[in-house]
Amino acid sequence: MATAARKAPAPRGLLSIGQVLAKVSPDFPDLTPSKLRFLEEQGLITPERTPSGYRKFSVEHVDRLRLILTMQRDHYLPLKVIRTHLDEIDAGNTPALPNAQSLSADSLLSTPTRYTREEFVRACGASLNLLQDAVSAGMLEPADSYSEEHIVVFTALVELQRSGIEPRHLRTMRAAAEREYSLIERALVPVSHRQDAASQARSIERAHEISRHIEVVRSQMLRQVISQQSR
Repeated sequence: MATAARKAPAPRGLLSIGQVLAKVSPDFPDLTPSKLRFLEEQGLITPERTPSGYRKFSVEHVDRLRLILTMQRDHYLPLKVIRTHLDEIDAGNTPALPNAQSLSADSLLSTPTRYTREEFVRACGASLNLLQDAVSAGMLEPADSYSEEHIVVFTALVELQRSGIEPRHLRTMRAAAEREYSLIERALVPVSHRQDAASQARSIERAHEISRHIEVVRSQMLRQVISQQSR
């Protein structure tokens, strides 16, 4: 009687998806097999393949994965920025770690990449329920696809949920944003009524500039409250 063919052993030192999750999930509990495959689809990580097609990861792959997840979780960087940073490393350079606050609006908005709802939640290690909650609370717009700008926001919402802060708790932020826009709108009256393209461009640029100043003040006020309450 013929015996069943045995599977060829994996190359020594390489890990399966399950083994990678076991190593990385304690620090990144939102990592799932689908998110790991999504990062591969986006060209951020390229595991080796066995003759049977199984993905296998080296120590270097795991270190790269940790870097990607850290940049997403701690720095709220979009995948396009992470990919550029990794390309620099692959080219033998030692680039400084990007900071989301130092990125211009254009760097976050210029990419044409769009993600379906399913790809979007996988990229952020979230669930469709959290996405629906974010839409209901006005944190994200209802859409069939999302950009990397939205990934930055949704990744932050995922982290807030881990701390027990749900999108519904942030509804007042939407109202505050609308009030802040009213302030910006009034400040732009001298130029916003002009219809020529140059004036409109200056108006949009000025609106972004004012919003950044408001963000600085808001962040500082929150830090002051935290400091006062912790005394």
